[in-house]
Amino acid sequence: MADSNDLPLEIDVATLAAMKERGETFVLLDVREQDEYDFAKIDGSLLLPMSELPSRLDELDMHRNDHIVVHCHHGGRSLHVTKVLQAEGFGRVQNLAGGIDDWSLQIDTGVPRY
Repeated sequence: MADSNDLPLEIDVATLAAMKERGETFVLLDVREQDEYDFAKIDGSLLLPMSELPSRLDELDMHRNDHIVVHCHHGGRSLHVTKVLQAEGFGRVQNLAGGIDDWSLQIDTGVPRY
């Protein structure tokens, strides 16, 4: 099992798409707000808005040893959450650089942009 020293802090959307294509096991954590998620989402993602993270962090305990890829709209909020999770002892967390916007542009044009 890899730890955070083996994983780059960020991955790009092409890497994420390849992981999904290979059927790799990971948690895709969406930290946008509910209205953003309702408008556009990456299939298979788990919503936990950054604004609710402090009160809902325990919901991620079952994924403490899992590979977690965190995403938001462009990658800023998710980078913050990635660092918070790492500080909380989650060892295999990565940020999706470019967020769902890059996903929509490069991987799945069916995901609406906003």
